[in-house]
Amino acid sequence: MSFFKTVNSGVPIAIVGIVMFSAKAIMVKLAYKYQVDTVHLLLFRMLFSVPFYMLIAFYIKPQNPEKIQKRDYLWIVLFGFIGYYLASYFDFVGLKYIKAGLERIILFIYPTLVLLISKVFFKVPISKKQLIAILITYLGVIITFWGEVQFNNSNVYLGGFFIFLSALTYASYLVGSGWLIPKFGVVPFTSYAMIVSTICVVIHYLIVDGEAIFIYPYQVYILGFLMAIVSTLIPSFLVSSAIKKMGASNFSIIGSIGPISTIILAYFFLNEKLTMLQLLGTLIVIFGVAVVSYKKRVKL
Repeated sequence: MSFFKTVNSGVPIAIVGIVMFSAKAIMVKLAYKYQVDTVHLLLFRMLFSVPFYMLIAFYIKPQNPEKIQKRDYLWIVLFGFIGYYLASYFDFVGLKYIKAGLERIILFIYPTLVLLISKVFFKVPISKKQLIAILITYLGVIITFWGEVQFNNSNVYLGGFFIFLSALTYASYLVGSGWLIPKFGVVPFTSYAMIVSTICVVIHYLIVDGEAIFIYPYQVYILGFLMAIVSTLIPSFLVSSAIKKMGASNFSIIGSIGPISTIILAYFFLNEKLTMLQLLGTLIVIFGVAVVSYKKRVKL
């Protein structure tokens, strides 16, 4: 009974956190209606959230400081650049061209990319069941993507490419940072990486753009604030708490509601609709990723 109580207590927290994360794509699409620049929008999200992460980094110290070496901080810079700056930038660019629901489906394949990257660079074996699950997952993506191409223009290919890059860079971050998190702890490591990411976004803005950012309607800044707090800061702690309560394996099962929640939110707030073919592809993707995630968690 204690096991079920532990799992059940984490389920509501997990669901709320996942739905909050899913709402990010909806807010980005809403902000684009005001002709906001991609870099500016990403900058708003980071600037609104970074003060909180700086406070967290100041008050919550690393978990095992005796194991931390100076070069570990250089690795944090690298993974903050890859996992939060690049992944977020590619995601925001991709959302200019494709639906929020399709974006979440493509992003959802990152566990399969983790397996493939681990295989290529670290020779981690992939079982037959995992390989079949990966093939099933990409079949679902192709079906969903094809269903969108039939009703949209060639920009869908460009948007899908950027979202795939986002999933790839985030998967690379997960593979590379796994050995650092036990040293720093999840919360300090995430805070450090987010601070690095914010610095990268500011540098990007100053070098590439540098134009005035206080030129948009107030709705853009409200959406930027909501992205920072409602879809970044709060859900990051909710998800960490849920994983702690119910375990990563159980959480991975609940995580499959991510694409579904985005599709539902996109239907109500963006008037996005999916065809039956796209819904079929979505279910196939969720099934394939669920198999991959479950297998991966068990082996760990």
